[in-house]
Amino acid sequence: MQMSIVIAQVPVVWDVDANLIAVREVIDETRPGDVVVLPEGMLSGYGEDLTPLTALPPDVIRNAVAEVARLARKHQVQIFSGSLLPWQDGWCNAGIFFPAAGEPEVYRKVNLAMNERGLLSRGDSPPTVEVAQPNGNVTVGMQLCREIRFPEQWQYLATAGARVFVYLTNAANRRELDGVWRSHLISRAAENQRFLAAANICHRDQHCPSLVISPRGEVLAELPAGRPGMLRQTINTEEAADWYLGQRRQDVIALAYRPDYLPAARTSLP
Repeated sequence: MQMSIVIAQVPVVWDVDANLIAVREVIDETRPGDVVVLPEGMLSGYGEDLTPLTALPPDVIRNAVAEVARLARKHQVQIFSGSLLPWQDGWCNAGIFFPAAGEPEVYRKVNLAMNERGLLSRGDSPPTVEVAQPNGNVTVGMQLCREIRFPEQWQYLATAGARVFVYLTNAANRRELDGVWRSHLISRAAENQRFLAAANICHRDQHCPSLVISPRGEVLAELPAGRPGMLRQTINTEEAADWYLGQRRQDVIALAYRPDYLPAARTSLP
């Protein structure tokens, strides 16, 4: 099944209006049917210092989410975007899937970064979402930023049926070595034999690329680091395979997909 993926590498700031302008500019360049991938924290803003979150009115974020949902419907595109979201009595770090038809679905980051712990509510399940395409649905799994370090979460999504991984990140840290996160991305795609579409912010200290990787681990398209840009790549999701997953020694180490473990697999917006 053919899928057209659009990756946007744009600045993300602590200004919801400015971030929405960037989102609109990206969506204006899309075509009906595109699957658009935006960075972590795209709507709310994000950074190593989360102090600005205390001054962020929840209703401003709710309105931004409603606006992106409207853009998805208007342009008939499927959008994956990150945002800090109001959650219960606090906040969470989320990846949001905005379908061209229907209600947004939320993935709450399971493995929080150290700066997020104590401030954000962690998720309790890694769900998949169904992305409508002309010839049927494609199952997609989402992961956020530091979750690139935890391969078992990606294998879990592959076992759950995901044919494509969508990775939203806000990775701009001078302390990280060049090339390490790129290698992680290639490994997550190749070891699970899944396509991987990654969107990072545009930043001078960017240490993780925005790219599309094949199930063989081949980088199909990549944006230059530190510069704003968009790329479009058409993939054939039927190239995803279970050759390696089927060879696992589950009598030694068992990692199983448990539908009963996903009470919030279709988490709605609060």
